[in-house]
Amino acid sequence: MYEVDIIFFDLDGTLIDSRIDIVNAVNFTLRRNKLGEKGIDEISSYIGTGVGDLIKKSLGEKNGPLFEKSLSVFEGYYKDHAFDNTRLYEGVREILEHFGKKRKIVVTNKKYFFAHESLKRLKIDTYFEAVYGGDNVGCLKPSSCTLEKAMDIYKGDRTKCIMVGDMVVDVLAGKRARMMTCAVTYGIGKRNDIEKAGPDYIIDKISELKNIIE
Repeated sequence: MYEVDIIFFDLDGTLIDSRIDIVNAVNFTLRRNKLGEKGIDEISSYIGTGVGDLIKKSLGEKNGPLFEKSLSVFEGYYKDHAFDNTRLYEGVREILEHFGKKRKIVVTNKKYFFAHESLKRLKIDTYFEAVYGGDNVGCLKPSSCTLEKAMDIYKGDRTKCIMVGDMVVDVLAGKRARMMTCAVTYGIGKRNDIEKAGPDYIIDKISELKNIIE
């Protein structure tokens, strides 16, 4: 068991299953550009490093000039359809309640508006002391800068902090911030990639955090 003061959570793939709505928004954007749709697995592999990267990879290098327009189309569509299918992963509400007295902060590469709206719409926003989106600090995971800033603001002792996420970028960000890391296997990230990143813990269900954090 690990003594923790602050639990940092990733959002997509860790707390919420938003993959279908993101894929639908990307394919809508591709259709608007008269480009062929892509499969869920391919688009999912582009999720996690920020919306700009998602759109660039989905368009492909030869369609780079369409980027600005496509970003606007994606965000307009996603704003209206972000909750058509998005839901909490099993056990998320229960684990947040279990750690009700722990300080909890969301650190995601998703833009702040969409991150905050997701937490609010799914009625878990009150569990978190703060939310940092990919456009809050000016850097994205795997950089540790957002975690560093949050620890500075909220007076977190890095030896008593843990980063929980589903992707390599989450593990790397936590490691670079010199805090403990826990990877979940049920999200978007691939287990083999996660294992290679070397998190301190790997769990198959969010409820298993009870076995790690005091």
